[in-house]
Amino acid sequence: MRIGLDARWIFPELSGIGTYTTELIREFARLETGHEFVLFFRDPAIRDRVWRVAGLDGHPRFRAQMIPWGVFSPWSQLRLPAVLRRLALDVFHSPNYMIPFRAFPRGRAHAVQCVATVHDLIPLLFPEHTPRALKTRLFPLFRRVMFEVGARADAILTVSEASRADILRSLRIPGEREARVRVVYNGVAPEYRPALRRPAPHKTILYVGRFDPYKNVEGLLEAFARLRSRGGPAARLKIVGAPDPRYPEAPRRARELGLEGLVEWAGYTGGADLVDAYQQADVFVLLSRYEGFGLTLLEAMACGAPAVCSNIGALREVAGEAALFVDGADPEAAADALGRVLEDRGVAAELSRKGLARAREFTWARAAAEILRVYEEVARS
Repeated sequence: MRIGLDARWIFPELSGIGTYTTELIREFARLETGHEFVLFFRDPAIRDRVWRVAGLDGHPRFRAQMIPWGVFSPWSQLRLPAVLRRLALDVFHSPNYMIPFRAFPRGRAHAVQCVATVHDLIPLLFPEHTPRALKTRLFPLFRRVMFEVGARADAILTVSEASRADILRSLRIPGEREARVRVVYNGVAPEYRPALRRPAPHKTILYVGRFDPYKNVEGLLEAFARLRSRGGPAARLKIVGAPDPRYPEAPRRARELGLEGLVEWAGYTGGADLVDAYQQADVFVLLSRYEGFGLTLLEAMACGAPAVCSNIGALREVAGEAALFVDGADPEAAADALGRVLEDRGVAAELSRKGLARAREFTWARAAAEILRVYEEVARS
């Protein structure tokens, strides 16, 4: 087969989708197959970074195709279909929801088969949780796009059974097409592993992620303030994530709660620095109102950090029995769970042990092999 993978979803600051795309490329390069891969890039610097990270120099089965349009550009919709035909692709995979619709006509056979990954439907199901996102501001258009993806893709990949249920219900996938919606769990890269902890004057509660309301960072700050009000072990909250000018509420709430000097706003952190943040955390916390998967939870567990997280479907799928689950909307319950981990070494050690064992079940090698089988199936259909 000749497989096209849209790597334009990899941005300078890696997001979950960028990590997903990069790790799949790295694992596809390691698999012994006769398939060829064409990777679509817009930014030469990102192309060079992926080539280096994935070890693609001199690899005979991989080539880069530069595309001058972004994934949301009208020119991408108009011109990319001709590029796909010219390259004689068998399968085209978008690692996020946007596809070049003209290449995959609704209800008609198309020369190139389409695979799209839909990680979650947060803006569709809970637009109030992403109020300033472009997808929410253009909600009718976004909803139409998602319905078209559901109707046109030959296979839809998603990352949890919770997300699959949402896709089947919300995109009105007919019964005869339900089997085309496939769950392939994310993995965790081998560099996420435990390390010796450095002595520290205080304990660290770690959050890694975005600031959209569905991430409930304000709720985390409320829980941290209640934990601090009880006394107990000296603790600091470290928040890792790129500042988002659309959502300034969290820093404001921290000031209102009198948490200045107790919260470290670390900004965007990646690579070895992110791994180190997980390794040095005394507890990792994720109080999201909704998640399609929860990759940062998996990364934290792989580094040995005990975890406290919301009692929601996708996070339960990822953590299994390896986390303390709480109602993310209840800051008192979250404070209780955080205090339990920080104060009871036995609880922390048991969660760390279970988390390490659980994280070993999720690998990008397994994900890549399963996705490759999906490519092969749709190419034969």
